[in-house]
Amino acid sequence: MESSAAVEMMEAIDASTSALAAFVDLATGNVPVTGGQASGAADPLRDQADAHLDGLAELAKVEARLAALKVQLVAGYANAEKAMTPPAASPQDRTVRDMAVTAEVAGVLTISERAAGALLSEAHVLTTDLPLTLSALRAGTISWQHARIMVEETVNLDPAGAAALEAHFLDPAAPNAARGMPVGDLVPCRFRAKVRSWRERHHPVSIEKRHARSAADRRVEYCPDQDGMAWFSAYLPADQAAGIWDRSTAAARAMQGPGEARTLTQLRADVAATWLLTAGLEHTPAGTAAAGNGAGDEGPAGSRSASGVPSPAAQVLITVPALSLLGLTEETAMLDGYGPIPPSMARALVADGASSFRRVLTDPRDGAPLEIGRTSYRIPKPLRQWLRLRDAKCSFPACNNHSLDNDADHLLAWARGGPTGISNLGQPCPKHHRLKHGSTWTPTAASANGPPGWTSPTGRHYPSEQPDWEPPHWPPDIQAILACLDTGTREKAASPGDVPEAGRAAA
Repeated sequence: MESSAAVEMMEAIDASTSALAAFVDLATGNVPVTGGQASGAADPLRDQADAHLDGLAELAKVEARLAALKVQLVAGYANAEKAMTPPAASPQDRTVRDMAVTAEVAGVLTISERAAGALLSEAHVLTTDLPLTLSALRAGTISWQHARIMVEETVNLDPAGAAALEAHFLDPAAPNAARGMPVGDLVPCRFRAKVRSWRERHHPVSIEKRHARSAADRRVEYCPDQDGMAWFSAYLPADQAAGIWDRSTAAARAMQGPGEARTLTQLRADVAATWLLTAGLEHTPAGTAAAGNGAGDEGPAGSRSASGVPSPAAQVLITVPALSLLGLTEETAMLDGYGPIPPSMARALVADGASSFRRVLTDPRDGAPLEIGRTSYRIPKPLRQWLRLRDAKCSFPACNNHSLDNDADHLLAWARGGPTGISNLGQPCPKHHRLKHGSTWTPTAASANGPPGWTSPTGRHYPSEQPDWEPPHWPPDIQAILACLDTGTREKAASPGDVPEAGRAAA
């Protein structure tokens, strides 16, 4: 590890430690309140509460900087040992050396050799391939969890692809940089979802090829657990898994009511078990109860399973670039609650007329869907679906609750003059909907393309997570048409001999 980097890191840690000590002193009441106000004129309890929160924020920076220092020390030790290995060492000798290095790190940190090996691998990637990530970790703007996600999601990417992914999220000057809040303000699970979506769209290997290879590995797994329980899971293509999840959720919500004591989670599990175990499922006609005809429906004939469990189908939103749907480009589509899917899967869902999937075409100009405006209090179904598309989940900080489980809610109450438009709607989950009405947590303004943020009782603002839409990719034939129009040569563009046949068809 370079001595200058070590010195800078220790200075940053010392500064953070000093600031943390000041917050702790204020939080514990060891120092009087300063800053131009006498301690009697201020609210001492509020000052202490704020000092606790400020201390936690500073502690997060200290932890990130310590993690960066650990990465540099681990990588430095591995590099030093590698430098001491004789050049003529055999592959067996190098393997033994690597085992010895891993065992040494495991012994010093009192961790398993498996964990030590993972740490050595992560440290190598961060110090050699991901300079922006390591710099952000040193600065304390991202956590160790964020850095590990970046390492994991750049696996199998070439150096250029890894650099582009890293720049998209950590370099504000990058072309089409990530929108919305800084990376460090996203909880790790949401950061992983955004990174994975970007990686899927920009992976050098076509998503069609990767999907075909992975679909061959589909399987069902069973794992016994404690207390007479077990895990039953399935590895399926995304469209099938999303349809099963949303349909079971819709069926569970249809069963809720004053006389139902089971939670939504319990009902969802009971519904899935009923569908899999009842003999009536074997005789369900294809395209009736198995497919459904919309959220809240019970199939064409009001179909129910043999045990009486209602089986409405959910409406899964699938966002398809218009030109990709026509087969002119190979842009990925977006499956609500999952992320990017192969364009062939999207075309098949639309062409087959799958009633559980609702198509949403994106604007060819900027890649964003169009807003649907309404003026009545009742929120119509198309507007609810656009709300799901805009937010994808509950917008409360750190909440990962999916759209289907959430409530459509006026940010400014209808009774207080709030309109029923996309810019005045949010979709908090039931838990955070109650929090909104039972506390001073307040949603901030939304927009057509941006979910609402939140303001806490202490006055801290937490911005919303923004959708990471991208401009569409135009085929060369259509680009030629646009170039002609931009240069004012409309007559030339209209001439049949100047525009390729495919371009005229696309136009």
